[in-house]
Amino acid sequence: MASSRSPRHPPSASAFRLPHELHGDGPHKVIVVHGWFADRSAFAPIVPDLDRETFQYALVDLRGYGEAKDVPGACTTAEGAADVLDLADRLGWRRFSLIGHSMGASVAQRVVAAAEERVRRLVGVSPVPASGLPLPPEQWELFSAADTRPENRRAILDVTTGGVRPAAWLDRMVRRSLERSDAKAFRSWLDSWTGDDFHTGVEGSTVPALAVTGQLDPALSAGLMRATWLRWFVRGELVDLPVCGHYAMDEAPLALIRVAEDFLRADPA
Repeated sequence: MASSRSPRHPPSASAFRLPHELHGDGPHKVIVVHGWFADRSAFAPIVPDLDRETFQYALVDLRGYGEAKDVPGACTTAEGAADVLDLADRLGWRRFSLIGHSMGASVAQRVVAAAEERVRRLVGVSPVPASGLPLPPEQWELFSAADTRPENRRAILDVTTGGVRPAAWLDRMVRRSLERSDAKAFRSWLDSWTGDDFHTGVEGSTVPALAVTGQLDPALSAGLMRATWLRWFVRGELVDLPVCGHYAMDEAPLALIRVAEDFLRADPA
């Protein structure tokens, strides 16, 4: 489903604000960033059971997704981080925590690299490491053609959830992905989250940082987090969810809420 739009050029910061929705009115502010396959609706399964008294969540749409589907831009993790910081400024949130899924966790780590003093806590759900995620040739062929081939998106979903999810769920996830993402942006984001290596920007960071992985995810695994995330974040932690793959929001929503909010609550500030 290719787009015929013209090449992307980022507008000025004053002309664009990340589309978002707010949940709760608690004092602990949290910005939530989606992954490669979907817009902020990816978090819909967990929204009803969030702690709205302790936290206020801002769920955002990155450029090329959801309400920002037709917004031009470079579609890189660096640009995404700048957009997140701009939104925080517009909301008046001097300090905040971050939750990012997969590619969105790469964006969140970019925020830490750019403005560590503003970040209270960081949660990465199946997070792409700050070193990027180079793919072997056969995987690159599958991923790089997924912008225009729904069957590739379905295969990626199936592999990253252990090959055990219902066909109807896979089909629904593909439909949502196609509806909520722009094909050109989808392809541009792939180049960024796989190829950008900015780990020196987070190496030694003292921001408390939790990585949540799924035991059925063969790529963004607990082992990879031990070799990356836990080495770079001085106060890094890891939770590996059983019977769960890459999409914990769908596969284990209550478990995800519990581990993420317990971790965020540990900040007394």
